Amino acid sequence: MTWGEGLAVVAVLLAGAALVLALMINARSRRVSASLERLATAPPLPAAPAPAVGGGPALPERQGPLVAFVANPTKPDVPGLRRAVRRACAEQYLPEPLWYDTTAEDPGVGQTRQAVQDGARLVVAVGGDGTVRAVAEGLLGTGVPMGLMPLGTGNLLARNLDIPLNDPMGAFDIALDGVDRAIDVGQLRVERWESQVRDDIAEAADDRPADTDEPRDHIFLVIAGLGFDAAMVADTDEQLKARVGWIAYFVGGVRHLHGRRIRAEVGLDDGDPQAVRLRSLLVGNCGRLPGGIMLLPDAELDDGVLDVASIDTRGGLVGWAQLLGEVVLQGVGLRNELPNKIGRIDHARARTVQVDVPEGEAVQVDGEVIGRVSRLEARVEPGALVVRVTPESALGRKTGAAVGASA
Repeated sequence: MTWGEGLAVVAVLLAGAALVLALMINARSRRVSASLERLATAPPLPAAPAPAVGGGPALPERQGPLVAFVANPTKPDVPGLRRAVRRACAEQYLPEPLWYDTTAEDPGVGQTRQAVQDGARLVVAVGGDGTVRAVAEGLLGTGVPMGLMPLGTGNLLARNLDIPLNDPMGAFDIALDGVDRAIDVGQLRVERWESQVRDDIAEAADDRPADTDEPRDHIFLVIAGLGFDAAMVADTDEQLKARVGWIAYFVGGVRHLHGRRIRAEVGLDDGDPQAVRLRSLLVGNCGRLPGGIMLLPDAELDDGVLDVASIDTRGGLVGWAQLLGEVVLQGVGLRNELPNKIGRIDHARARTVQVDVPEGEAVQVDGEVIGRVSRLEARVEPGALVVRVTPESALGRKTGAAVGASA
């Protein structure tokens, strides 16, 4: 058996172990969902008792910060959660919480801005990564902290902040009683690929504006990616994702293992652009992914820089197996420095990143595909968002407790 074949066997065994772990986590998640469904059918909150008269003891007044929830109503746990958080706020004599549902037209940005305007001193994102990103965009520059109640598939920011993934009310306790941590935010400006713009204009209805080739801005909190990872996200079956969770992403990725390598020019900060061949280019604010995968081991949420990973493989499945080995090794603090590797990850750090892809490539931000682009520019906004975390997580990832890392 050659060295490459041996590594492939090891990689397959590791992948099998990860699958078993994922199935155990999904079973646990279903039990949490059942518990929340019971909350949804619980009797309503009792009316507040009348004030005491005749010199009796006065009832505690509801005081404390006004909390707002921006929730994705399509998540199955949301009805039970709404009742549960009302009970929790009442038990702590907090004001009646504000509640805003997201819509297809507005995934949470407008609702968050309205919550701040209505006086909220804490806004909790209830949903998946898309809801979290929308709430974060609405809170940029306000100083109002964001709490997380993760209900999605990836829950990427929650993983990196050590927020519990299968205990929504535990996550709510952190939002209420945790500490504030200022984290960086990535800004991504993209230019649509010319052919996609033409297709979008041809398909646009007469009563709504068509997409144009004007540059667009998107924020990302975890990772923006171009190439293989975006294609994997785009091809993930939503029904399968609902059944097996993040494992569905790997199923989608299998279809692109034999895809072509990308030709691109990449420039970091003020350096000259370099021509590269690669499978995927990742620009990250933090690096922990589902399954305990540490893709960007040096990334920190509050270090003021972006971490860049250039991923490339050759040699078919053996190259992908070696690449998986690279990811596993760096997740435990080891780097493979052997020359002439057919599967490799090259790391760099920068405050700005420019990528030109003349042939066009799909791009994703925090697990959401935003289209096919010909150019992207990424930059970091240091400390632009305040999030509510545990005291341990406020010290940074390397010293924080890995509450959410196992899911």
